[in-house]
Amino acid sequence: MATCVQGCAPAVRFCQRLNRLKTLDEDMMATSLKRCLSTVDLALLGVGGMVGSGLYVLTGTVAKDTAGPAVVLSFLIAGVASLMAALCYAEFGARVPKTGSAYMFTYVSVGEIWAFLIGWNVVLEYMIGGAAVARAWSGYLDSIFNHTIQNFTETYIMRWDVPFIAHYPDLLAAGILLVATIFISFGVRVSSWLNHIFSAVSICVILFILIFGFILADRANWSEKEGGFAPFGVSGVMAGTATCFYAFVGFDVIAASSEEASNPQKAVPIATAISLALAATAYILVSAVLTLMVPWHTLDPNSALSDAFYRRGYSWAGFIVAVGSICGEGPPLFHVPFHRAIFTFTVVSRVTSTTGTRMYAMAEDGLFFSVFSRVNPVTKVPVIAILVFGFLMALLALIFDLEALVQFLSIGTLLAYTFVAASIIVLRFKPEKVGSKPSDGDPEPHAEPSPTAPECQDGGEFKEYESFSDKLQLVEMQKKRRERRAVGQLKACWEPYLGSLLGDCEPGEVVAFSVLALMVSSVSLCAVLVFGNDPLQLPTWSFSLLEGIFSLAFLLSLGLIWVHEQQRNTKTFQVPLVPFIPGASILLNVFLMLKLSPLTWVRFTIWLAAGLLVYFGYGMWHSKEGLRGQPPRDMAARYVVLPSGSLVETLQAVQPDAQGPAQDQGQVDAPPPRSPSAEAHGTKR
Repeated sequence: MATCVQGCAPAVRFCQRLNRLKTLDEDMMATSLKRCLSTVDLALLGVGGMVGSGLYVLTGTVAKDTAGPAVVLSFLIAGVASLMAALCYAEFGARVPKTGSAYMFTYVSVGEIWAFLIGWNVVLEYMIGGAAVARAWSGYLDSIFNHTIQNFTETYIMRWDVPFIAHYPDLLAAGILLVATIFISFGVRVSSWLNHIFSAVSICVILFILIFGFILADRANWSEKEGGFAPFGVSGVMAGTATCFYAFVGFDVIAASSEEASNPQKAVPIATAISLALAATAYILVSAVLTLMVPWHTLDPNSALSDAFYRRGYSWAGFIVAVGSICGEGPPLFHVPFHRAIFTFTVVSRVTSTTGTRMYAMAEDGLFFSVFSRVNPVTKVPVIAILVFGFLMALLALIFDLEALVQFLSIGTLLAYTFVAASIIVLRFKPEKVGSKPSDGDPEPHAEPSPTAPECQDGGEFKEYESFSDKLQLVEMQKKRRERRAVGQLKACWEPYLGSLLGDCEPGEVVAFSVLALMVSSVSLCAVLVFGNDPLQLPTWSFSLLEGIFSLAFLLSLGLIWVHEQQRNTKTFQVPLVPFIPGASILLNVFLMLKLSPLTWVRFTIWLAAGLLVYFGYGMWHSKEGLRGQPPRDMAARYVVLPSGSLVETLQAVQPDAQGPAQDQGQVDAPPPRSPSAEAHGTKR
């Protein structure tokens, strides 16, 4: 048995290496980047990330093909669904104000390899998103000039006919990204002001659309004569919601910029709420204006808003809308299934910057090549990372067709949303380490006042507990403190019912297994909903049975998590109703991921395999967390099998070879004695 246990030790240590967590510095505000972004800056970044061509194209497409005038309800439901994921990002951005966003959040709560894969995929999302934005904007600008740029390029420069590659090199799109890269290299303040200019133009155009559009509104366009408010019924509203959800992708840029925020604890949650509220309001009001101006079934999906003004006889208004769409993004970006490419031109420069800072975060932790972690001492930005990945984005925009680019989009973002929601649950119920400071807002575990001790009031005077009612109140307070258990333990009120079953588990152990069960049940339930009827053609009874089983497992996992104590923090923002809001976010994200095309999953798997090669070839061996936990070179590990069968790792000093004769004579200095607690846990010195 001892041989078997010793044989498993390398595998156990390998798994521990893959799942090691990032150790955060005590000073969370310490950074080599420049903290200069205010709440307004972050809010405008979020608005620019969400309000793009979806406002000019997606509204008309969903209204005509999916939901009709009820697209208003689709955007409302999609905004509420996006709020669940946004709240999770806001808590992490305020609690862990570091560059990396979903990568960093996963690293501090789930494990290293999962964090690397999330960061690797989100970097790809940003690279392809930036290239797709530039390509779309270039195509829209070319269409204004009657395709003069395309004709000139194909005639005098180059043309090729290769699948998944553009018919001609898009020099304008590549140039846009190179210019954005140069702007970013001068510092975050320059890119912030550039984003402010484009956002201001876009907001002015939106206000013009709302004011002038409501003047031209006709309620008869929502009447039964035109098909009614919801011509496609509830199913059409929900199908439109699945499409409209992608319009809100982009709020994570706020959390990704938290390391550059002046006061991230307050700015990140407030900016997230403001930007999401403004984006949802803009989408809902513009959808209402559009379907009230002209009948929904006559809309042009490619240029709905500008075409609506043209048809009402105001061509000059249509030109203003076209200018706004240029500042937002080019409509060709939405000429693909699911309309899942939601990146705006107002943040092309920010996409380039965020890609560079994400690579900087991974390189700073040793998981990617260290050259990308160098920060320019003058501009306070990772110039090398920004220049390299800006050039790669320009290369993608130069060569690949728009439709080929957007095939990669969304799956990495949705996967990041899923892991961030799961990380919120894990970290909220994770017990504090021994010897660490209690979390903000939690009382000291032994800070109970004695019945005779006076209590200090706000005015600085002490109040003696003399009356009988005061003593009863103090006893009640002490009772509540005793009932409050450690984080991750079973709540006192559930002890009589679940104590015999879960009482012996370590704090946080049940929650960890429940989160895993939550993820598995979510994937299973969504797989039945997506593939049960059409591809698999399951009988009705088996479809209903599987739905019931996986739904019950999902709810049971949420219940098991909820009956445990969680951390209380009053100084930074926390997601309410944990674990229910993160659980609902996980379920929605998994459902949308399974709705993506099979080709997207194939390409995603290929990119994932490339990331694993990078991690196992470089990242795992250069990880700073791994180097931090390595024992000194003059120490050797020794394994001891206890009578119970458990394996314990101990450390012993190794003498140099020159002292070999002394070792034979028994003159070796004994290693320092270790405490029994250290021996039991196998801790390293």
